[in-house]
Amino acid sequence: MNLNFTPETILLSAIAALLGIGIGILITSLIIRSNMQKKAKSIVKDAEREANTIKEKKMLEAKERFLQLKSEHEQQVNEKNRNITSAEGRVKQKEQATTQKLEQVQRKEKEVENLRNTMNLQLQALDKKNEEVSKLHERQVKQLETISELSAEEAKGQLIESLKSDAKSQAAMYIKEIIDEAKLTANNEAKKVVIQSIQRVAVEQAVENAITVFNIENDEMKGRIIGREGRNIRALEAATGVEVIVDDTPEAIVISCFDPVRREIARMSLHQLVSDGRIHPARIEEVVQKCRRQIEEEIAEVGKRTVIDLGLHNLHPDLIRLVGKMKYRSSYGQNLLQHSREVANLAATMASEMGLNSKMAKRAGLLHDIGKVPDEDPELPHAILGMKLAEKYKEKPEICNAIGAHHDEIEMTNLLSPIIQVCDAISGARPGARREMTEQYVKRLRDLEALAMSYKGVEKTYAIQAGRELRVIVGSDKISDKESEVLSFEIAQKIQNEMTYPGQVKVTVIRETRSVNVAK
Repeated sequence: MNLNFTPETILLSAIAALLGIGIGILITSLIIRSNMQKKAKSIVKDAEREANTIKEKKMLEAKERFLQLKSEHEQQVNEKNRNITSAEGRVKQKEQATTQKLEQVQRKEKEVENLRNTMNLQLQALDKKNEEVSKLHERQVKQLETISELSAEEAKGQLIESLKSDAKSQAAMYIKEIIDEAKLTANNEAKKVVIQSIQRVAVEQAVENAITVFNIENDEMKGRIIGREGRNIRALEAATGVEVIVDDTPEAIVISCFDPVRREIARMSLHQLVSDGRIHPARIEEVVQKCRRQIEEEIAEVGKRTVIDLGLHNLHPDLIRLVGKMKYRSSYGQNLLQHSREVANLAATMASEMGLNSKMAKRAGLLHDIGKVPDEDPELPHAILGMKLAEKYKEKPEICNAIGAHHDEIEMTNLLSPIIQVCDAISGARPGARREMTEQYVKRLRDLEALAMSYKGVEKTYAIQAGRELRVIVGSDKISDKESEVLSFEIAQKIQNEMTYPGQVKVTVIRETRSVNVAK
């Protein structure tokens, strides 16, 4: 078959093809649009159904919330109505009670008015009777004047004079009886108060000794404590100021010193050295310094604990420290802290029996011997020194006077002072409470140390061996070897000329030079 494609045919074919393509595209777009419209309608219907569902759900929730609020509101309204009803009932009851009281008051007013009228009538009758009595009295007085030939004033004067003399004699006898009875009663009451106070306050007596026994596990440790050629013992004695006695007593070393603080420092140092095992002069000095700080801390702690136990408040910290230091002081061999605590409890008991301030009495009793504690030894009596310390730390005047007057150094100005004096005597005068010679012994040793400390260049002084030896430690940079010999002689001569002592006193001046360097 022969096909002839002419330009017109080709053109028509192209046009027909284009028309077909356009019609196809048009039909496809119509189909797509129709499908999209259907989907859109479906989505809109789904959205409307969902919106209706949500709307119905929200409406139900709103109705439930409304019903709940309505129920709560009705409950509140009912509660308020009940409150109002009860309040109205109370108001009505009060009105009824007020009405009844008013009626009672009105009845009482009527009764008072009736009584007033009756009293007026009775007063009028009394006035009439008084007039009649006065007239009768005047007639009787005139008759008596006529009979006695005396006027009424003269008779009254004579009667008064006779009554005065009788009253004076009777009053004098009555006063004498009262005074005698008061004296007898006062003595009995005073004895009763003292006896009750002593019975209610009972503490054990602690008499201080001048030695402390340190126990060790075995005698081999004695050799280590003594050291090579006794250097450890010498170092310990020089650092603490005690005498260490190592004798044949098994498993025991004796520490001798009149000062309890030094003995305790030496005992603690020995305990730490034996426990540690390292015993040599440098270690001994280090441990002694550490134990001395521990004793200071313990003194503060003892003071705080004592004040708390006695229930005292607002005591100055320096006074608390002095109270703690009482533990390591003694008065005629009696422990000063226990003595002061006993006086405080006795004074509080006695003050409460007499109706006075027991807290203030307890405070004064605790502080009455505070003047014995300071290390410095001034010429003032301990009572005056204690009073000045109390004044320095702002204690009340009554307490200061009680401290200063408990040995009659000053005049007593309040009732607290004789109570403290009596309680001090009760505590110190008990059998076995004190040793009279101990205080003199301790004072002599302290005077020995103070005498040596008065020389220039002296750093420490220790009286040991019951005062038979005085060790004086001097600074190597202040005194030479030759000056040490001169110093020893001068101290010995001064002791011989100024002090009274039994036997001999050996004066040992110790001068030591050390060179210390540290390798880093």
